[in-house]
Amino acid sequence: MFDVTANGASIPALGFGTFRIPGPDVLRIVPHALKAGFRHIDTAQIYGNEAEVGEAIAGSGVARGEIFLTTKVWVENYKHDAFLASVDESLRKLKTDYVDLLLLHWPSDAVSLAEQIGALNDVRDAGKVRHIGVSNFNTTLMTEAVSLSKAPIVTNQIEYHPYIDQGVVIAAAKAAGMSVTGYYGMADGKVFADPVLKDIAASRGKSVAQVVLRWLMQQQGVVALSKTVSEARVDENLAIFDFTLSADDMAAIRALAKPDGRIVSPDGLAPVWDEAA
Repeated sequence: MFDVTANGASIPALGFGTFRIPGPDVLRIVPHALKAGFRHIDTAQIYGNEAEVGEAIAGSGVARGEIFLTTKVWVENYKHDAFLASVDESLRKLKTDYVDLLLLHWPSDAVSLAEQIGALNDVRDAGKVRHIGVSNFNTTLMTEAVSLSKAPIVTNQIEYHPYIDQGVVIAAAKAAGMSVTGYYGMADGKVFADPVLKDIAASRGKSVAQVVLRWLMQQQGVVALSKTVSEARVDENLAIFDFTLSADDMAAIRALAKPDGRIVSPDGLAPVWDEAA
């Protein structure tokens, strides 16, 4: 495992995501992930499993200080006082007095971005959050967030897999000293039938999932989130540090991107997305 450094944060390059993982599965799979070697756990208020994530971490046998823990404030909590109260509730559920990274989950114009960023800075100043960031922001919103924030913004968590070109966002993040954290790396399962990815995987003696995670992490400044409820898949997803994709492999995977490759774009939440260069 190695870390991605961004604006003063050191973020384990491979994270374990808990989106749509029910509480009982979280209690089973997160301790396994930590024992196997994961040190970056990602959750969110809206996932409804922060309490189970907290319980799983507390009972894992891995010290809290060794774990990089991320959660996200939901849009309905963006007003300043509600924001602070929601963070306190998240900390109670997570059984910790701080999180390593706190993100704004989606853009929202119901509350000014200045108020949202101000609340992020307030909880950081209070020692409840080590680092702050955003999620699902376009480059215009990223720039605005950076300009409004006293503390550095360390990441923008976005959908990123072989079928979406996120080069514009990645370049903007790099220019601002930020990382990009990629979610939905398996494109909701679409990667597993892809002949290009299957060929590369076969040539490396690896699985398609391992190739995709390696492709994500091999890009400078990119953190990859993996997700599974299978112990065997947890172990497989960690076994990606013993091989390297060639420049040709990287280019071939990048070439799979297509204009309609985006999967996650909920009405009422999604911003106007940046177009590929």
